[in-house]
Amino acid sequence: MILTGKEIIKQWELGKIDLRPFHPERATTNSYDLALGNRFVQYTSAFIDPKLPPKYREIIADNSGVVMKKCDFLVGHTAEIVGSDHFVPIIHARSSIARLGLFVHVTADLVDLGMHGNLSFQLYATLPIKLYPGMLIGQVSFWVPHGEIELYKGKYQGAGGPRSSEVYRDFKKGEKIPTLEP
Repeated sequence: MILTGKEIIKQWELGKIDLRPFHPERATTNSYDLALGNRFVQYTSAFIDPKLPPKYREIIADNSGVVMKKCDFLVGHTAEIVGSDHFVPIIHARSSIARLGLFVHVTADLVDLGMHGNLSFQLYATLPIKLYPGMLIGQVSFWVPHGEIELYKGKYQGAGGPRSSEVYRDFKKGEKIPTLEP
C-alpha cells in the first residue's frame, strides 16, 4: 500500500517520516518531490573493478549548475535528509526530468527501512543537460511494509551528500570469485 500525499504530510507530522527540510507543498498525489543537492561524484577510472574502492572526484556545483554530456554518469544526492523507521521509501525520477532524457535512479531505488540520510541519485544523461542545485529532480513514495521490521544498519547509514559505491566491502578478503568458465 502506497501513502497518498496527504498521508505523507500526516505521517511527517507524527514523526514517522523523516524529510528535512520539509515543504508540504511538495507533497503530490502519492509522492513527495525531492531537490538535487550541490555535490556530485564522478568516477575517474577507465575501468571499474567492483572488488576495489572506485577512484573518483567530487564536483561541487554553484548556482550556475553542472553540465552533463551525452552518456555522462554522475552520482548526485538529495538536498533533503530522507528516511523512515515505519515506511519503505522508494525514489524515482520526476516524469518531467525523464522527458528531458535524464535517467535518475533507474535501478537501486529501494531505500531500506531505518536508513536516514541524503539519498544518492544515479544520474545518466542520454542527451546533454544542465543540472542545478535545488532543482526538483526526483520524488519519493512511501510504502507500508508487511512482516517483522528490521531496521537498516548498513554501510550507507547517515549518508551526507553523494556516496560512491562501496560494493567492494561485500567481497571477503581472499574470497574466490566464481567464473563463467566450466
